[in-house]
Amino acid sequence: MPEALDATPYDALLLLSFGGPEGPDEVVPFLENVTRGRGIPKERLKEVGQHYFLFDGISPINDQNRTLLDALRKDFAEHGLDLPVYWGNRNWAPYLTDTLREMAADGRRRILVLATSAYASYSGCRQYREDLAGALAVLEGEGLEPPKVDKLRHYFNHPGFVEPMTEGVLRSLAELPEEVRAGAHLVFTTHSIPVAAADTSGPAEGHGDGGAYVRQHLDVARLIAEAVREETGTDHPWKLVYQSRSAHPVAGAGHLRPPGGAARGGGPGGGDGADRVRLGPHGGPVRPGHRGAGQGGGAGAAGAPFGHGGFRSPVRRGGP
Repeated sequence: MPEALDATPYDALLLLSFGGPEGPDEVVPFLENVTRGRGIPKERLKEVGQHYFLFDGISPINDQNRTLLDALRKDFAEHGLDLPVYWGNRNWAPYLTDTLREMAADGRRRILVLATSAYASYSGCRQYREDLAGALAVLEGEGLEPPKVDKLRHYFNHPGFVEPMTEGVLRSLAELPEEVRAGAHLVFTTHSIPVAAADTSGPAEGHGDGGAYVRQHLDVARLIAEAVREETGTDHPWKLVYQSRSAHPVAGAGHLRPPGGAARGGGPGGGDGADRVRLGPHGGPVRPGHRGAGQGGGAGAAGAPFGHGGFRSPVRRGGP
């Protein structure tokens, strides 16, 4: 048994995620939560919801979070770390406010927060902090003493995130026909956000066009591509592309687009650490693990790293 670890001053870890529907009846209410205050017509939400209905209205993100919860609890127990792990979502059950209320009732006073969004942006970082502040204010309004919370840093370039993603790319390459493997292109795919939102994710002066959101994605894509080259001896061309512009269009609002237009093919997912339902290269819905025909002999997809031991260990150690 390894020497027990000391989590002082923290007495709990909160896994904070986006949330997702787990049945057809939950799809539109979930989307209404996600888009609250934006004035998006219900009919438009029903259109977007069709992507979920094709998979029985179930988002994969909740099961991935359950996998991560179980893995974290097992990892903590194996290393003698006495740190209870809770789970709360911003947009669906278990709701963040309910989970914080439970934690307060359990006497938790100082909480570490692990958000499943790996990158800087309003929706991927600041909105999580705003929702935390709002939930804590609700508890205070109810006469409860809210716990203090500290959010762990973005993990986009942490080895515990990069290494599982690299392994996924290597597996996908190995599954391609040998005659096309060496010429395969890597396509790193993430969510398109408004250019204005990307520019406020971190100053362009320090990060270049697209702010920290784009720079962080480019950094992790480069790290994975370099690791793949070291392992295979092949320098695969790679590109960062954007997808999932499913919000109601706003006149004059530009979204991030890849240079030279959209690329086709599959690749390791970006954005949140957990995959969600997303659109494939021909407009069809794609779930994690999908392998579809593409140009050049095939396309593979590398999914989220949540169950991987490499992802769990930096959470336990707090990460560099």
